[in-house]
Amino acid sequence: MTPIPDSLHQTLSRLLGDEGWRTDEAARLAHAGDDSRRSAPPAAVALPRTREDVVALVRACREHRVPIVARGAGTGTTGAAVPVHGGVVVSFARMDRIIELRAADRCAVVEPGVRNGDLQQALMPHGLFWPPDPSSAETCTVGGNLATNAGGPRAVKYGATRDNVLGLVAVTGAGELIRCGGPYTKDSTGYDLTHLLVGSEGTLALIVEATLKLAPRPIAQAGLRAFYRDAACAAAAVSRLMAQPSVPAMLEFMDRRSLALLRHNGSDVPEAGAMLLIEADGDHDTLPRALSALGAAAEGEGLLSLDVAADGVARDRLWAARRALSPALRTIAPGKINEDVVVPVSRIPDLVAGVEALSAEYALPIVAFGHAGNGNLHVNILYHPDDAAETARAQAALPRVFALALALGGTLSGEHGIGLAKRGFMAQAFDAATLEAMRAIKRALDPDGILNPGKVLP
Repeated sequence: MTPIPDSLHQTLSRLLGDEGWRTDEAARLAHAGDDSRRSAPPAAVALPRTREDVVALVRACREHRVPIVARGAGTGTTGAAVPVHGGVVVSFARMDRIIELRAADRCAVVEPGVRNGDLQQALMPHGLFWPPDPSSAETCTVGGNLATNAGGPRAVKYGATRDNVLGLVAVTGAGELIRCGGPYTKDSTGYDLTHLLVGSEGTLALIVEATLKLAPRPIAQAGLRAFYRDAACAAAAVSRLMAQPSVPAMLEFMDRRSLALLRHNGSDVPEAGAMLLIEADGDHDTLPRALSALGAAAEGEGLLSLDVAADGVARDRLWAARRALSPALRTIAPGKINEDVVVPVSRIPDLVAGVEALSAEYALPIVAFGHAGNGNLHVNILYHPDDAAETARAQAALPRVFALALALGGTLSGEHGIGLAKRGFMAQAFDAATLEAMRAIKRALDPDGILNPGKVLP
């Protein structure tokens, strides 16, 4: 672990005060891990209040070559916020202001510590929302969403975080404050640093302010639940659904194992090879037409049944199964490796078939479900951590899942990011020239390599 030199300790203690500079064991342990279940305590925790604090902090750490790891709420699943080299964790918990809501410009200016759920509540009176909706939306922060390019079910229509950011203010690894983008939706001025920084997992700069693109809140929603003979028929339906002028607001896929698990836990789900959950949104005039078009697209070879949920209670009941799925996995086995991969929509059946083959080969339950419209599925390898043989098989199956996704023309992550979990597979996903271009960008923005070292790049 990189220790904190006395001179740096004194400098940052004076800058941030007792509440903003913590070296006690309780604070260090509280900022040691994330939802990946990995853990490594930092030497200290910094809680800045202003962008000026962040500039001074980065410059001081750079002078002493002390690593810096930015942190939101710690809900990430890839270990991106774990300080594996010690150093300083920078928590943005005290930089949590909604600076400005500009309803006329359909944007909001916020600090990184604002929680996604709190932002959505603040936007409700204005009839607006920010589209990223990861499963941790009530607790995760905007800064964490930006760092990982978080998505969620609504990404199929509204895009992931990167598609819903207009501008950033950030501090580079050289301690320089940079500004990119702004409260406008069209810009052909210079390099697009805004979208470069989103998804970089704190390895290029620390985001201290974001201008977010907002969308009008739909007036009405309705849902469909379609059951198919197999994953191939469901994937063919996904292609038809995505070809409609009215893009689904959500389009979720569950494989046969997911449905069996839901039945086992009491959900009203019939036997089928796959299920799609489809949602349309709009206003009271446009919604019926959109729902009818999506229902027609869902029909086709292999369709077993199609349910419609038009009112709020029925919609909630329809989506309850999707929300219950992740917790239900724990009833199979207490250990879970959950990695998201992306393949072209047409290759979803091949991914599901490959996952089923791996499940048989490694004698472990593997469940696949997720955001079908984007080809972004969550592959869950289930095992008992107290069983050494099962644990070893689970760890051996994981690289095979990544190799399968890449072989199908896909990529390693759609919304969770790379962090530590997938770093070792980046050399399989990109050729040497592309990785060197990424490293050159890293050197330009973080010349001494102090920002989240050991993450993303192999």
